[in-house]
Amino acid sequence: MTDNIQGKVVIITGASSGIGEATAKLLANKGAKVVLGARRAENLKRIADEITQHGGQAIYQELDVTQQSGNDAIVQLARDRFGRLDVMFLNAGLMPSSPLSALKTDEWHRMVDVNITGVLNGVAAVLPTFIAQKSGHVIATSSVAGLKAYPGGAVYGGTKWFVREFMEVLRMESALEGTNIRTATIYPAAINTELLGTITDKASLDQMQGLYDKLGISPDRIASVVAFAIGQPADTTINEFTVGPANQPW
Repeated sequence: MTDNIQGKVVIITGASSGIGEATAKLLANKGAKVVLGARRAENLKRIADEITQHGGQAIYQELDVTQQSGNDAIVQLARDRFGRLDVMFLNAGLMPSSPLSALKTDEWHRMVDVNITGVLNGVAAVLPTFIAQKSGHVIATSSVAGLKAYPGGAVYGGTKWFVREFMEVLRMESALEGTNIRTATIYPAAINTELLGTITDKASLDQMQGLYDKLGISPDRIASVVAFAIGQPADTTINEFTVGPANQPW
């Protein structure tokens, strides 16, 4: 299905490491033109340089997904540099898990800002383009925490449940309105990324670290799912993917 990826212009948020980095490299290798956004510009430059050195096409822009202006700017960058836009992969996210009794309220609000507002901003930035051209693909990283509840994950899980609901309604409305916008929501389980680095509650970190050390799999596995979703024919949406280690009882 590489032919359906060849030449497509793809924005990836949260592209400076983990799932975003792996996806950027895989899609570029399959002929996509990737536009990388994240807060760590030095990482984006390294990744874009690596892609270019291997014959791919990649550009980047520093991006704080919590700011609408930044999302608007990266959409404009994609259109200015590559002349079109086909896919928006909303991948930025934080997971500072903790019990509610710890009252880490700053972390609660930060998760809402990045995991919810970041998705809203990205979709608001890209929808006018996708509606006008009557085509496009919105892909979002949720989590298995967006499918089931667990202690320590009240706020994180809540933000990921939001992504599930939002993306499903986006799919339904796009079908009803005839805009041909495809959607895909991905629910990763234990994937080895930098996500655990945001956890400040020691008990929560120890529990999660033990799980990931034992079971975690490569972010390349999620990248291949993104490529599979994009590679489908234009008349086909695969709306949800739950992906994780074969030996993890999610």
